[in-house]
Amino acid sequence: MRFEGTSEYVATDDLKVAVNAAVALRRPLLVKGEPGTGKTVLAHQIAQAANAPLIEWNIKSTTKAQQGLYEYDAVARLRDGQLGDERVHDIGNYIKKGKLWEAFTAPELPVLLIDEIDKADIEFPNDLLQELDRMEFYVYETKELVKAKDRPIVVITSNNEKELPDAFLRRCFFHYIKFPDRETMQAIIDVHFPGIQKILVQKALEIFYDVREVPGLKKKPSTSELLDWLKLLLHEDMPLEVLQSRDPSKAIPPLHGALLKNEQDVMLFERLAFMSRRNS
Repeated sequence: MRFEGTSEYVATDDLKVAVNAAVALRRPLLVKGEPGTGKTVLAHQIAQAANAPLIEWNIKSTTKAQQGLYEYDAVARLRDGQLGDERVHDIGNYIKKGKLWEAFTAPELPVLLIDEIDKADIEFPNDLLQELDRMEFYVYETKELVKAKDRPIVVITSNNEKELPDAFLRRCFFHYIKFPDRETMQAIIDVHFPGIQKILVQKALEIFYDVREVPGLKKKPSTSELLDWLKLLLHEDMPLEVLQSRDPSKAIPPLHGALLKNEQDVMLFERLAFMSRRNS
């Protein structure tokens, strides 16, 4: 397959190159970037473009690498043994398949998404090195080798909360999704809001990018937050004059709760607005 983006996802040329290179090499595609830049959605769109099933493994701080392979429920087997349950004679009844097992044995070549790998313990990526490299692992309880017939397309996302080990990085094809420039952002908006008033988008983008440039901002608004904000502006039928009369470097944007996500940033804009009124 060759990934060229989809009708629902605007992919830049460098992102297309990265996806196609990872698919050609059958290396995991490690995608980094600001939260809200479409890393997780990318895996969904690759699966859609390839007409392939998507298997998602959402990583949490408590997730262990072994859970991606399989889990053996020894407690349940012991309980069933005490109750005289016939299931106890087949240890396979107590093996729970993980997402990697599902991906390796899927009837169709799948896309495996390992989402937000940096949330897990620092040893998590190292614990998956061999399995992702060889695309196989051994189940000791059943003496079974689980091996992928064809290497699945693997997409791994990271928000850069933790540094990933060099040995893990060597096995991946890396791509950093840059924050979209105005032209790319316009294309993204056109996909989500076909036929939207151009002047509204122009003014909204001016405010949005100015907000991102405000010094001291703790969390810059992302692409997904811009789309939410535009949806609200349309839903509330916000008069264009409200956007045109705003100086985003000095005053809080209308419906700012879609853009500003913590009290420090709201207070920063309130201080800027207060200073602007005092100096005018």
